[in-house]
Amino acid sequence: MIVQMRRFTVTEGNGHLMVEKFTKGGGLVEQQPGFIDKTVLEKKVRRGEEEVIMLVRWESEEAWKAWEKSPEHIAGHRENRGKPKPDHVLNVEVTMYEVK
Repeated sequence: MIVQMRRFTVTEGNGHLMVEKFTKGGGLVEQQPGFIDKTVLEKKVRRGEEEVIMLVRWESEEAWKAWEKSPEHIAGHRENRGKPKPDHVLNVEVTMYEVK
């Protein structure tokens, strides 16, 4: 099993926008073979930049690669090509972990 972690740093007061985007469900990724589940975490802060982490678990690296190469995934990126990232998103980090 592998876990993809996406860490979003956003401006103060906007963490909820990322949470809403990633928890609405019914997306294409949830329908992909090998997809296990998705967890969205919101860091509790009183002031300043906020952090939202999305964990996506896959049965295997092959299942994740199949999603990355799928026509649906590629089409989604084409739709967003050339669009600026939202002003509230300051940084995005993506890392992969293998579950032992």
